[in-house]
Amino acid sequence: MAKILKFVYVPILYLSILLVLTIYDQVYFNYNPPCVSDKDCPSPKSPKSNIRCRQGYCVNLYS
Repeated sequence: MAKILKFVYVPILYLSILLVLTIYDQVYFNYNPPCVSDKDCPSPKSPKSNIRCRQGYCVNLYS
């Protein structure tokens, strides 16, 4: 009985960790679009953010 519970519990645990990491990755680590100049980067959503083109990618620089 204990082996069956472990067999069910472990996959549920791994799937929940995978789900949390997937959602966390989408929310906080957004894809940085390629750019050539600062004008190619999207406008910042908050006044605290400072988005600039660095090494061909848009990067959020905190001031």
